[in-house]
Amino acid sequence: MADRVVKMLGIEPDFTICPFRGEYYLLPKQHNKIVNHLIYPIPDPSMPFLGVHLTRMIDGTVTVGPNAVLALKREGYKKSDVSLRDVAEMLTNPGILKVLKNNLKPGLVEMRNSLFKGGYLKLVQKYCPSITKTDLMPYPAGVRAQAVSRDGKLIDDFLFVTTPRSINVCNAPSPAATSAIPIGAHIVSKVKEQVGSKSFFPLRGELSAKQTS
Repeated sequence: MADRVVKMLGIEPDFTICPFRGEYYLLPKQHNKIVNHLIYPIPDPSMPFLGVHLTRMIDGTVTVGPNAVLALKREGYKKSDVSLRDVAEMLTNPGILKVLKNNLKPGLVEMRNSLFKGGYLKLVQKYCPSITKTDLMPYPAGVRAQAVSRDGKLIDDFLFVTTPRSINVCNAPSPAATSAIPIGAHIVSKVKEQVGSKSFFPLRGELSAKQTS
């Protein structure tokens, strides 16, 4: 919703949020020790997605995923979730249309693998061949709010839009443990700058002058 929030602040954003649903599966308990670490495929450098991978969770369970399927609703966590408003915005946005056109084949593959578990399984078996279709159990999906530029590029870095009294994190691509803390520190430093400025509290100087007089 970052683009809509920015519009509410009176700024015309140069990006649009495009939702991608990331679907996961959970492996049965007998496979909890099938991996000791995170196992990733070789990523496509032209895409901001890491691909289907195996993740050892803090409770010892192992998840498989996520994929990256175009969602038909910004908060579409289920395949059946559809928002006519969100679909209309995507189909009339030049940037998103360009992304869909340039990535039509991989997009269709993602949709196929979402609908048919066999395709999803083949991706996992490339680096964990012992997993079978019956091992892929349902698990909650997530939605990635991917920022798309006007010229049709998937923005793969952090994007901030600031006003004198607000800081908007408009794109935050999977920081995880590698960059969550420094990005958090960066935001805090920006907040400190804003809070300490007259533009954030325009009456602070006047009130201080009255109190000391």
